[in-house]
Amino acid sequence: MAAGKEIRGKIKSVENTKKITKAMEMVAASKMRKAQDRMRAARPYSEKIRNVAANLGQANPDYTHAFMKVNDAKAAGVIVVTTDKGLCGGMNTNVLRAVTAKLRDLQSAGVSTEAVAIGNKGLGFLNRVGAKVVSHVTGLGDTPHLDKLIGPVKVLLDAYAEGRINAVYLGYTKFINTMKQESVLEQLLPLSAATLQAEKTEHGWDYIYEPDAQAVIDDLLVRYVESLIYQAVAENMASEQSARMVAMKAATDNAGSVIGELKLVYNKTRQAAITKELSEIVSGAAAV
Repeated sequence: MAAGKEIRGKIKSVENTKKITKAMEMVAASKMRKAQDRMRAARPYSEKIRNVAANLGQANPDYTHAFMKVNDAKAAGVIVVTTDKGLCGGMNTNVLRAVTAKLRDLQSAGVSTEAVAIGNKGLGFLNRVGAKVVSHVTGLGDTPHLDKLIGPVKVLLDAYAEGRINAVYLGYTKFINTMKQESVLEQLLPLSAATLQAEKTEHGWDYIYEPDAQAVIDDLLVRYVESLIYQAVAENMASEQSARMVAMKAATDNAGSVIGELKLVYNKTRQAAITKELSEIVSGAAAV
């Protein structure tokens, strides 16, 4: 029964793995609701600050912020938002594939790239492909904090304001629902008129500026871009927990199937051994 003992060891090993994946599925399910609520709570703020920024831009057509100007620099920036941990299916792979395609297109056009990595998986990938990583942040935990994101991202925002790069792209995973997440790579800067589309209202917008209109618009557009990045990180975290829950459920189901198949093989092996022993006993008795 050496073969039977080996099969029992495999069954025990797969059962232990199943317990781990089941526990991880339950943990991800408990974190998923909080992550989704946090992500949905950030959406109205992003929408409202976008409308205010758009109306401010229309109210002051003479002034154009640096984030809305187009320059001819031969460099671009990419912000890559990924997870710190794995075991979440193909979520990180999909967004990194889109980032890789964009980096390849920029390089073929003769445009150099600089990258900011948010998340350990993206940082490791960018280092492996030889991308120029100017800043990064990892270990955000289950709750994103804007103060941890501002510093690393500000490197690219300042570079664009100074005219050293001509565009900033943001790659992340957008939360659609629990079963579906979509990798997104969108242009963050320059801000286009289509992006800053004001709400259609029957009345006009009028503001009293303190200290002046230019200072207010400067600060507001910076806050707007930061809110877009925070929203992307919140969407990515909600997608992470959903993808991990689905992946761990699939792993648990697969482990159950493997255990069933191994038990069937074990029973067949055990029955074959018993049959062999009985045949030997009967043959011995007949010889006597």
